[in-house]
Amino acid sequence: MSDHSDGFETLAIHAGQEPDPLTGAVVPPIYQVSTFKQDGVGGLRGGTLAGVDSGPGRWISGYEYSRTANPTRAALEECLAALEGGTRGLAFASGMAAADCLVRTACRPGDAALIPVDAYGGTFRLFDKVLAAWGVRHHPVDLSDPAAARAAARAHAPRLIWAETPTNPLLSVADIAALAGVARECGALLAVDNTFASPYLQQPLALGADAVVHSTTKYLGGHSDVVGGAVVVRDAALAERLAFLRNATGSAGGPFDAWLTLRGVRTLPVRMDRHCANAARVARMLAAHPKVARVYYPGLPGHPGHEVAAKQMRGFGGMVSFRHAEGERAAVAMCGRTRLFTLGESLGGVESLIEHPGRMTHASAAGSPLEVPADLVRLSVGIENADDLVEDLRAALG
Repeated sequence: MSDHSDGFETLAIHAGQEPDPLTGAVVPPIYQVSTFKQDGVGGLRGGTLAGVDSGPGRWISGYEYSRTANPTRAALEECLAALEGGTRGLAFASGMAAADCLVRTACRPGDAALIPVDAYGGTFRLFDKVLAAWGVRHHPVDLSDPAAARAAARAHAPRLIWAETPTNPLLSVADIAALAGVARECGALLAVDNTFASPYLQQPLALGADAVVHSTTKYLGGHSDVVGGAVVVRDAALAERLAFLRNATGSAGGPFDAWLTLRGVRTLPVRMDRHCANAARVARMLAAHPKVARVYYPGLPGHPGHEVAAKQMRGFGGMVSFRHAEGERAAVAMCGRTRLFTLGESLGGVESLIEHPGRMTHASAAGSPLEVPADLVRLSVGIENADDLVEDLRAALG
């Protein structure tokens, strides 16, 4: 019996994706079905129908209704759990649905949560406009500073510490192991939004996090053709609570969305290598350009989180942000002048995107402590030819 453990690239292609036992199909089929014939009154249809058994890593024992469990979604969930090194993964209709389910599972009215002072605008909107009305208090903190995180934890006794690393859109980096220590000290659950890094570049659970959250719309799907989310956890009891709330609120993703995401995951490692290489080229060019005041990219030695990122990541990712030296109007105008960088929200697809966060993805944070600089431009660097991308940005900068 070999004790060899499969590598990430192998897991991305094979975890949860054994050939179909009935037909031999090497790609998991799409079970585009709402309900299943049951084995007797109240009895779930056995997992053998879908090639799912009760072996290691298999948590679906049978099927009755696709909101509760679906074989295609189960294949994606097993794959994501393997890639993140978790006990169980759960797929959702969107990244925000995943975030909402995790927060409502971890917190109760009256509880407090720490969030990054530069969190994603949609995350801030969820906490500030939705969860606050439910009674969950949130406190923006510079989570890249462990001392500030510890002080905030002592002051607010949070039930949840919600980290992004790198953050969206300022790409600050939090020391996950240090935050895990803070969470243990105050009895909080540590959740890490791993969307920007992807499980290929960063493994938060191995560094002490309790839960990992993804917008699978982004790098995991990778082709800008599907919306989805996921949570991966270490603790089986937490997973059961999440699964109950997801089923009760109906926030699970559909089978075709799961299949598209699973297809994208198969090429995640090779895509991320190219994203990282292209982003590094773009960041170096921008850092030397006279019309760029500041570049935010963890791969640059001058980035304040460079050393932590180098320690906990295997690459620095495909996201680059920068401040235009000529101000907001110039930043907005530049976003409309690119040829290859498409003006659009979202990120993580094979094509490059450009946006103005203050007027687009982070408009909901305007006037709050999380408001982003008005001259900020965010780039999702794709996998096109790097020389072409650099020249496109040079031309747009003028």
